[in-house]
Amino acid sequence: MTAAGAPDPVRASRRRLVLDGLGIIVGASGFGFVFGISAADAGYSAIEAGAMSVIVFAGAAQFAAIGYVVSGFSWPLIALLTAFLNARHLLYAASLAPYLAGRPRLLRAVMAHLLTDEAFALTIAHWRRTGRADLWGYWWAAIVTTFIPWNLATLAGVLIGGSIPDPTRFGLDVIFPAAMAGLAVGLVTGRRDLAAALAGAVIGVGVGLAWDPAAGLLLGGLLGPLVGLAVPDGRLGRTGPTAPDAPTATDPGVGVT
Repeated sequence: MTAAGAPDPVRASRRRLVLDGLGIIVGASGFGFVFGISAADAGYSAIEAGAMSVIVFAGAAQFAAIGYVVSGFSWPLIALLTAFLNARHLLYAASLAPYLAGRPRLLRAVMAHLLTDEAFALTIAHWRRTGRADLWGYWWAAIVTTFIPWNLATLAGVLIGGSIPDPTRFGLDVIFPAAMAGLAVGLVTGRRDLAAALAGAVIGVGVGLAWDPAAGLLLGGLLGPLVGLAVPDGRLGRTGPTAPDAPTATDPGVGVT
């Protein structure tokens, strides 16, 4: 409840969420289109590529899996390598879990399947602004801005991507990373956040260039937060009230609208 005439913080945060998600929709569409082209080049049919995007739904891991299949890797090894690549999602889930204490297990399982880098970034920023779990915000971030555009673009890439000789020439391969980088800037509110972001970026890019992009993503995602934890916490000169990072189930502000 809000006082008469006072702005509703949840509605205000939802409007910002929608605006922030516009760039993600564009990025997911461009990146999904490139994935569709890559899948078609690897011999995947539209049904196979579409099923992979629906069932797996993990952009970077899907690209890696296709490369592993083409290289002749065994299925157990592919599953193991892509699991390592997606290990960062354990950190995402740990950050969202306090907001969802007591929620049905089936609900959390569905949310886990739809959890991506983009959904997490949009959701955690939204929930921190409101200080509560807003499922409408999560479904918007996970389904509207990412799942639907990614899957539609995958099919488009498989079906019509062959007419584009070199999609990287148009910059389609950098749309998604650029959108995510811009969104991540808004999540940096303290010295720990900044240290983790910088360390993760340096490690990820360095290892990716020197060895393997998948390994760079994995090591950057795992070691960056550890560096952040070693830095004394503190805000970056921002004032005003902030929502708690980890509300408890007994907090009257925790709820779903």
